[in-house]
Amino acid sequence: MAKPARKPAKKRLTAAEQARIAEIFARFEAQESDPRTELDYASPFTLLVAVALSAQATDVSVNKATERLFGVADTPAKMLALGEAGLKPFIASIGLFNTKAKNVIALSRILVEAHGGEVPLDREKLQALPGVGRKTASVVLNELGVEPAIAVDTHVFRVAHRLGLSNGKTPERVEQDLLAVAPEPYLTRAHHWLILHGRYTCTARRPRCDDCPVADLCPSRHLFVGR
Repeated sequence: MAKPARKPAKKRLTAAEQARIAEIFARFEAQESDPRTELDYASPFTLLVAVALSAQATDVSVNKATERLFGVADTPAKMLALGEAGLKPFIASIGLFNTKAKNVIALSRILVEAHGGEVPLDREKLQALPGVGRKTASVVLNELGVEPAIAVDTHVFRVAHRLGLSNGKTPERVEQDLLAVAPEPYLTRAHHWLILHGRYTCTARRPRCDDCPVADLCPSRHLFVGR
């Protein structure tokens, strides 16, 4: 069973490093004060399904699929009635759709039979659902304002290292580092800012350092400027 999330103790940072990190997040806030997921959803259930479908897929491709899917099945009961065979044509354009269809139907069955058709907004119960790991649970809980969480995908992992927010070797370690160093006022929004920054500015191959709002605060900038 999954353990409840525990916020790590704050790291011992120098005053200068604390100020640098606070300024990074202050600038992210100045750009976008209320960042949200780019996945389309209208309820905790549709959010859960969209996030589960987004593994190894783009948000754009998921939104195209769920626009039609949620018009037909936007509750656990409707999804269960649709069944695996009925679900697959809606999500066939998304990677790993066979496994995802199996998991979505299985989790819908559990929601109907064990949770009264509602998504339990509890980390342990969420992570007990088929196909719902820590990252998916973190996205759902953070997006719905239940629990500050930072889901570490490839974008967050990359940005955290380039900005000197973590040197962790695993997503779990990076998550713990980010939770420890992100200033409290920004904690619930840090996840989205880091993803968006990695997706559109601090990209993997050609980071747009000239357009970066925190370039002067980035210890990795010298690796890319002038290349």
